[in-house]
Amino acid sequence: MTKGSGQALWIEGRNAVREALLAEMPLRSVSIAEGTKPDRSLEEIERLAGRAGIPVKRAPRSALDARSERGSHQGVMAEAAPFKFAELADVLTRTADAPSSIIVVLDHVTDPGNLGAIARSAEFAGAAALVVPRHRSAAVTAAAWKASAGALAHLPLAQEANVARVIDALKDGGYWVAGASERAERTVWDAPFEGRIALVLGAEGEGLSRLAREKCDFLVNLPKAGKVGSLNVAQAGTALLFEWVRRERATNR
Repeated sequence: MTKGSGQALWIEGRNAVREALLAEMPLRSVSIAEGTKPDRSLEEIERLAGRAGIPVKRAPRSALDARSERGSHQGVMAEAAPFKFAELADVLTRTADAPSSIIVVLDHVTDPGNLGAIARSAEFAGAAALVVPRHRSAAVTAAAWKASAGALAHLPLAQEANVARVIDALKDGGYWVAGASERAERTVWDAPFEGRIALVLGAEGEGLSRLAREKCDFLVNLPKAGKVGSLNVAQAGTALLFEWVRRERATNR
């Protein structure tokens, strides 16, 4: 995916455009290079675009070449609408009076598939928002949309300058900040993981950054019974989210 003038996002290549259409990613249009011979892949792209009401345009190949960042558009590109990020301040205002609420913060998770999978679990669990840093974070790509199974269309996703400031803002907003870490001395089962919680999940492989870890009110991990050393960040996030859901249901019975 590349960024063009006016902040337009361009997806290039037949497979990438097809995946974006299958994932129901918001697209403004699909461009096919003039003179491109029709085949099954193009027919499917046009069929999917037509079903979604997305216009298909013919454009000079030179125009696609100019937009392409990798030079691998294969005669097909799609223009995606820029993703509309939420404002963390608005989320905090909306949840100010809620006795229970959970917000998920990603500390430099860079894989779009993980971003989408976490968004899917967070939305399913009733999270108020997902927050990511502006830099060194996965982009909202077709892969993220596909992994989210539509959740990114419903879950507020905020993009802020850095995780440390996010944690400070969440604390000021009345959230207890829990960091998921293998270094945690207690499992989530033994932690005060109910009410207003901000769950911070660390980067793939590296886990929480030192500053994020130090700013958390407490750290939690998952009880281990098998031999595998750790879970994927999206898997761990799902398990932690539903421990919060379990606590809330038990409290409200």
